[in-house]
Amino acid sequence: MTWKGLEIVVLRHQLNVLRRQVKRPALRRCDRALLVACARKMPRARWSCFFVTPKTLLRWHRELVRRKWGRYAKRRTGRPPLASDVSELVLRLAKENPRWGYKRIQGELKSLGIDVSATAIRVLLRRRGLDPAPRRGEVTWRQFLAQSLDLQAPGHEEFENPPHPAPAASVRRRDQLGGLIHEYYEAVA
Repeated sequence: MTWKGLEIVVLRHQLNVLRRQVKRPALRRCDRALLVACARKMPRARWSCFFVTPKTLLRWHRELVRRKWGRYAKRRTGRPPLASDVSELVLRLAKENPRWGYKRIQGELKSLGIDVSATAIRVLLRRRGLDPAPRRGEVTWRQFLAQSLDLQAPGHEEFENPPHPAPAASVRRRDQLGGLIHEYYEAVA
């Protein structure tokens, strides 16, 4: 493409941008990138076709370079995050199988062809508020106390008057299988 054809592309794009605006054009990052890329291909004498000054074009170019290569670039370090469908599957496996640990979940995922480390599973479960496997299936103190208070609620008369055990003299023991099994019974007087 010649510089004249490129100039036509620039002018058409600028018209589209200006049609979107009423006041001063609010250029998006992609608009600035296109104008800067076109400016690099055109001779400087033709930069007058832009609706911004050459100084502005050079500033935009410096910002793009600094954002791409400078120390201000946001580079992600470490392991990439788990895919959302994999993390949903891990959470579902952990909730449906509360006795499974990280390694067991990792093994199940591996049998499905999904390679995830046990550490990533542990971090995900910890972030979502799920305890490790031995603690996940246990009854909490709050649940235990609620259950025991339900047993002591009014209306449970059978616990108020427990039956009296039979006197020790009336209980007999019968040995079976040479003393291996003991059968206890109440002797009727």
